[in-house]
Amino acid sequence: MRRLLLALPFTLLPLATGVAAHSHEHDHAHDHAEHGSLDAHEHGSAQLNVVLDGKMLHLQLDSPAMNLVGFEHAAKSDADKAKVAAARSQLEQPQALFGLSAGDCTLSKQELESPLFAEHKHEEHHDHDSEHSDIHAHYSLDCQKPEELKQLNLGELFKRFPATEKIQVQLIGPNGQQGLELTPAQPTLSF
Repeated sequence: MRRLLLALPFTLLPLATGVAAHSHEHDHAHDHAEHGSLDAHEHGSAQLNVVLDGKMLHLQLDSPAMNLVGFEHAAKSDADKAKVAAARSQLEQPQALFGLSAGDCTLSKQELESPLFAEHKHEEHHDHDSEHSDIHAHYSLDCQKPEELKQLNLGELFKRFPATEKIQVQLIGPNGQQGLELTPAQPTLSF
């Protein structure tokens, strides 16, 4: 299934380019190619891949750390470390963040990845302060009643992480595939 999630952005690329053509771009003078990333690192914007396959719901959220903690450098001060810990704690609650009250879903697997979550080792991070830091959250939920899953509501995610202005969503579900942009004003996605 992880391969499916990784292939999803390429499978839905024609949908994403149509959405991207209509979204506004922030003035962002960073050269993203030098960082080896396929996705543009755009503050305020995140990506969410959703796959509902039988009783399994897979969610993959990729966001610049700026959207979730307010900075991208290694957390050195106690205040920065507290922001990272708070963001991680929020990300450990996918049912709340994605409005998953229906479907009788329980979290079966969770992976949170970011250089900011690693134990700080000065010799490893001292020259990485100028790099972009992203946060990747991968969730697998076992849903006993997947037919009751009618929508995702990212309202709580936008509320808890207000620097996130838009989320590009790619969904594969029982009704096919779709791609759209969610915002604080339009935070819901129907399956």
